[in-house]
Amino acid sequence: MRRFIRIHPSDNVMVALEPLQAGLTVDDGQVCLKQDIPMGHKFAVAPIASGEDVIKYGDPIGHAVVDILPGEWVHTHNMITNLKGEKEYVYEGSSVPPLSDAGKKRTFMGFVRQDGHVGIRNSVFIVPTVGCVNKVAQELAEKAKPFLHGSVDHVIAFPHDTGCAQMGDDEDAMRILSAIAKHPNAGGALVLGLGCETNRIDVFQPYLGDFDRNRIRFLQTQDVEDEIDEGLKILKELIDQAAEGCRQEVGADRLIVGMKCGGSDGMSGITANPVIGRLSDLVIAQGGTTILTEVPEMFGAEQLLMRRASDRQVFDEIVEMINGFKRYLLDHGRPVNENPTPGNKDGGITTLEDKSLGCTQKSGSAPVTGVIQYAGHVEKTGLQLLNCPAFDLVSTTALAAAGAQLTLFSTGRGTPFSSPVPTIKISTNAPLAQKKKDWIDFDASVVLEERSYEQAGEELLDLLLRVASGDQVISEKKNYFDLAIFRRGVTV
Repeated sequence: MRRFIRIHPSDNVMVALEPLQAGLTVDDGQVCLKQDIPMGHKFAVAPIASGEDVIKYGDPIGHAVVDILPGEWVHTHNMITNLKGEKEYVYEGSSVPPLSDAGKKRTFMGFVRQDGHVGIRNSVFIVPTVGCVNKVAQELAEKAKPFLHGSVDHVIAFPHDTGCAQMGDDEDAMRILSAIAKHPNAGGALVLGLGCETNRIDVFQPYLGDFDRNRIRFLQTQDVEDEIDEGLKILKELIDQAAEGCRQEVGADRLIVGMKCGGSDGMSGITANPVIGRLSDLVIAQGGTTILTEVPEMFGAEQLLMRRASDRQVFDEIVEMINGFKRYLLDHGRPVNENPTPGNKDGGITTLEDKSLGCTQKSGSAPVTGVIQYAGHVEKTGLQLLNCPAFDLVSTTALAAAGAQLTLFSTGRGTPFSSPVPTIKISTNAPLAQKKKDWIDFDASVVLEERSYEQAGEELLDLLLRVASGDQVISEKKNYFDLAIFRRGVTV
């Protein structure tokens, strides 16, 4: 098995694929390690003068703050970010042709809803309009489990902390919650209100637009004597109705796949994220859609995405998304380069550029065909960018609200959480996959020895299609589903 890797020929650092000891010679004997190098961390393979860029993935990830000798560990003690505030960008035309036809057409067994959208699950959702009824929603979900039958797989409550005393931009909460209630993975949904909240049911309903009134029902708990009894009656009716639904064969062009990473390490951009990128290209070649999000983790790699904009309008949308999020940070007194997290640094990621260049590997090679605003919905096929923070629970919720039927989530540190839709956990390294078998669905570290990226991408697509056809991921089997909403407005 390889012990270290130079990701791009122009890199002046290599990455340790396992813990390396001082004294080891690398780069065909040209470099002797001067310190122990942890797995996922970088070491210099050429002299890097103070002020000179550190190159990884073929691009700068920051600059040295002292002279760095070949064989020395490169991390937070001797390099810093290059990132600053907003930038001006010049449109140079799209440099990426559309992906060619995939040849063999792939299919999965999904639920075709009355509005034409396709779900991969037939769950019944309980969506509170306000956090005050969270416990009622959770009690209803637990007590309704005995009603499950036929094709209905779960009753899921989605507690949250919004819905009242909020003003301004937090109207987004209604858009997120309405998108979850209407999600095609739901065979039915109970919208559960209190009655005195800002987001009352009569306020919430217009956000649903046109909807199937047999599939979405409402209960205002202050209006009834026993909300549990009334809620269970509605849930039983929803479950009985949804249970009649059957899976049918549909093309992979109906797939909408969310892509996210969290608890990343120095292996993320070498194993899991490039494998997800291969899968993204495969789905898009079938005519499907993938969505990349977490805007701050595009900082430092945004120009790579801008070069792939399908036209000038999309380029301008990407520029505004990047600079707009930088303005959001600066307006709140925060620098645009304040990342990675402590866990990222422990795993070998030194700067935000380092993280971003690894993160955007998930986008594959397809043209970017559109930008979706937070709480918005997919309107085009192909590779989409979703304007959203990087926080795992917020961004995966936004992916589901945008229409993703499932999410691919790569991780190097591990996490048990799940999103409102099935979440395939992909490990970046073998130790994590071996240690956390009850978290990880797919180990992408096989590309270091056993598989090519293309083979691993095909295997991940096979797993995705099985999940889309009904196979449950580990977090589903544990009944793990999470929802969180980005709060930007005023709370009174």
